[in-house]
Amino acid sequence: MILEPGRSIVTSKAGDASTLQTKQVFTTGEAASLCGVSQQTIIRCFDKGKIDGFRVPGSRFRRIPRAGLLRFMKINDIPCAPLGRSKIRTLVVDDDEQILALLTEVLESDGRFEVETADNGYDAGILTERIMPDLVLLDYMLPDVNGNIVCKRIRSNPMTESTRIIIISGATDQEEINQMGRDGADDFIPKPFRPDVLVSRVGALFTSQ
Repeated sequence: MILEPGRSIVTSKAGDASTLQTKQVFTTGEAASLCGVSQQTIIRCFDKGKIDGFRVPGSRFRRIPRAGLLRFMKINDIPCAPLGRSKIRTLVVDDDEQILALLTEVLESDGRFEVETADNGYDAGILTERIMPDLVLLDYMLPDVNGNIVCKRIRSNPMTESTRIIIISGATDQEEINQMGRDGADDFIPKPFRPDVLVSRVGALFTSQ
């Protein structure tokens, strides 16, 4: 995809750099400034589904979550430095402390991820809204709710609907696995898993976007 030249990155109209680096949702004007293209280019890409986002209810305004803008910038080889963060913000949800520790260590040592953790569905929901993760690694069997409920909640929220979700589970029934996909999961990894295989699958998921 070829993007046309636009304004210089981060104009005073769109907001100063420090403000944009902490924002989680952007207007099309702010996205245009960050990408160095015209606002009409961003609007066209949004309307064609090339940028993940949502419309403000009852208005014509478009909004672009940070994760969706980052994916768009990476796909089009646009420098992500103006956003102030290049790592994949990841939420790991599992009630097994050893698995939480293992995944945190594996992902952080890879260097591409910044990791938060939760050990139940309730905390996962709160953290998802607070940190707006790019990726959720989600255990299917949680102590309070099943992972598919968490998955549905993430998908139903316009602010997080573009978050990538990988279910990690010991489930072996194919119909149950298919249902996870219908509930919004992007991928499924069975337990027990090899850490290197998991990291590879995560990388492939983001590379393909």
